[in-house]
Amino acid sequence: MTPIDFAAGNYRYVPSVFQYSAGAAALPGHHVERVMFRQPVPLKQGFARIAGIIQTAGRPLTAFCACELRSPAPFDDAGFKAFNEVYVGTLAEWGIYDPATKANPVARSNVCPEIGGPPEPSFHAFSYIAAGDAGVPQFVISGSGEAREGSGPYAERIVRLNDTSAPGLREKGVFVLEQMEKRMAAFGHGWPATTATQVYCVHDIHPFLADEIVRRGAARSGLTWHFNRPPVVGLDYEMDCRSVAVERSL
Repeated sequence: MTPIDFAAGNYRYVPSVFQYSAGAAALPGHHVERVMFRQPVPLKQGFARIAGIIQTAGRPLTAFCACELRSPAPFDDAGFKAFNEVYVGTLAEWGIYDPATKANPVARSNVCPEIGGPPEPSFHAFSYIAAGDAGVPQFVISGSGEAREGSGPYAERIVRLNDTSAPGLREKGVFVLEQMEKRMAAFGHGWPATTATQVYCVHDIHPFLADEIVRRGAARSGLTWHFNRPPVVGLDYEMDCRSVAVERSL
């Protein structure tokens, strides 16, 4: 997990898969601004609104560094790949995603509300890089479910597949917490630097909330628990975290 500078956007990122990076962090002299939409905005319309917001702020589209998506229901492997190929198309047009190398610096979470979800994949929030040093760490870590890295089917890589017992969920949760810690460590940071942590799960996390999530420091700024599922069938637990100077809602 060695960060790479994305000079065009004034941030660096930890490489991952073609649809997203493991995380993005502002370069010196810059900070992260997060914008949440009060209602989900469908993908195409959302990209248009995001472009307007970034450009109105006097920043290039390449400053787009992270997003949080909401989808109607978990995808199967093929459906997830097809969606991701559509998603990165706009990033390529913006000069962010490189189709030749499949390098993608943008961090991302994509989860599925169990109740009242959107009828199509939509934006919940996004982050971009703005000028001005905040004087404190500025990063967004991508969402991670309990799937080990690899190119095989998700079902072959999921920790404790289909096991939502208390011990099963604990193991899933610990795995994901460790992924968050590895991604932050790549930027030289850890839980003490975070300003927000989010959990996405429809099962009971209380059995390991205190002695794993809280004790590690992951809830130092509180914990936002979304009654959502991760984006792929078979996944049961996901987290993301961030350290952001400016947050607003529209």
